[in-house]
Amino acid sequence: MRDFARLIKRLDTTNKTTVKVQALADYFQSAADQDKVWTIALLSHRRPSRPVNTTLLRTYAAELAKIDLWLFEDSYHIVGDLAETIALVVPQIQEVLEAKSLTAYLEDIIWLKKQEDEVKKAYLQKHWSGLPYYERFVFTKLLTGGFRIGVSQKLMTKALAKATDLDEDVLAYKLMGNWDPATISFQDLVLAEKAGDSDSKPYPFYLAYALEDSLEDLGAAADWSAEYKWDGIRAQLIKRNGQIFLWTRGEELVTDRYPEFEVLKETLPDGTVLDGELLPWIEGDIGSFNDLQKRIGRRTVSKNILKQVPVMLRAYDLLEYKGEDIRHLAFEQRRAYLEETLKGQAEDVLSISASLPFEQWGTLANARAKARLVKSEGLMLKRKDAPYRVGRKKGDWWKWKLDPLSIDAVLTYAMRGHGRRSNLFTDYTFGLWTENDAGERILVTFAKAYSGLTDAEFKQVDKYIKNNTIERFGPVRSVVPHLVFEIGFEGLALSSRHKSGVATRFPRILRWRTDKTIQEANSLDDLKKMIP
Repeated sequence: MRDFARLIKRLDTTNKTTVKVQALADYFQSAADQDKVWTIALLSHRRPSRPVNTTLLRTYAAELAKIDLWLFEDSYHIVGDLAETIALVVPQIQEVLEAKSLTAYLEDIIWLKKQEDEVKKAYLQKHWSGLPYYERFVFTKLLTGGFRIGVSQKLMTKALAKATDLDEDVLAYKLMGNWDPATISFQDLVLAEKAGDSDSKPYPFYLAYALEDSLEDLGAAADWSAEYKWDGIRAQLIKRNGQIFLWTRGEELVTDRYPEFEVLKETLPDGTVLDGELLPWIEGDIGSFNDLQKRIGRRTVSKNILKQVPVMLRAYDLLEYKGEDIRHLAFEQRRAYLEETLKGQAEDVLSISASLPFEQWGTLANARAKARLVKSEGLMLKRKDAPYRVGRKKGDWWKWKLDPLSIDAVLTYAMRGHGRRSNLFTDYTFGLWTENDAGERILVTFAKAYSGLTDAEFKQVDKYIKNNTIERFGPVRSVVPHLVFEIGFEGLALSSRHKSGVATRFPRILRWRTDKTIQEANSLDDLKKMIP
């Protein structure tokens, strides 16, 4: 555990990728094998489920620190991170505990979940009071959530490759899938070669960069293929040995949540792996992402929700053809095999993302302008001779998204931020004008946003909030409506779950409209007119 805490501290004190890779490689070369497995799991978001809810964690910590809960809560809102708050307010009041391995601590956490509250309390207070500050912080992080240390799956894989002399792409493949750190060994996870274990495994996803330069900088238009960019859930659909597997880009096996694809056991050829987008398919048309959210995260899917929000996969690449890995082939060749593979498939379950014909870049710009009409968020550009790579690589795949929709809204509520912004009010709620039943013009909440301003602007807004607070609701402050901001978002949909009746997709601040008064801000009706 001490070695793992030192690793986290080393990673957290640098922004240099080479230093992080070396720190991880050093750790993987020296740590015990099962600690290595758990480290890989933790850094790829496979931590055990939380054994104690945050309300109890805060209560136990405040009691141990001998402070009132309200004072702990105020400290938490200033610090912005629960584990760091606990590590700061709880003193080390006994001798340092005997050293235990990272694995032992995680086994404790798994055991702790099934215990009574009094057992949980005694265990936590014993370890909080018997660990030095940074180990106490890391221990609490194991309980509460992920480490914000700038370590991606790709960076971790690079470090593991350096420590083991194995190929990065091979390791990326091995680390995908539904493995359990509590039961798998380092030998089986990383070192062993087992052909049979790969039947259900997806390939590492290839990710595109956003297009920032002009189209002409890409070279000749004839070297490129284009298609619409769909706003769903990136997924790989696999058919091997008569079985269907569905994996999301987040490396989650979700086959049982999307029973629509069971029919493909009979029609899709064995040895097929498709890359595509899960989309809601309602009455013969693509639904909104808000529709799709009704399916996301459900462990069980009722007949009613299946009827309300059926889904389909819109495929745009083929990674395995007749049991052979074809990622090394040119995209143009993979595309031809994809079209052959999907012939005759039921298009309400599985369809191909159509290529857009164009001979010059200007034609493509016109197609992009019409993207929202076909429920798309822009275009994907793919070099015809490009292989299917691993991770995010520049040069061969580009996403050319539409400019965001935008509307001018009024700041109505604010909360403190997190991390380096924990002493500033940077999480904002915005309102638009509407009329109440009495015909009075009022502001109704429609979106929250916390990015898009410069540090200097955040400080200015923070000063305004502190000087113009109307009411306090715990960490939330309502403010005198005076500041207007342009809010951007990717899409809109009607929603009964929101007070405004409208759900926004990826809202963020585009700019501070110092040139506008609140009377000039937009109305809720203006927003609803944007819904396709």
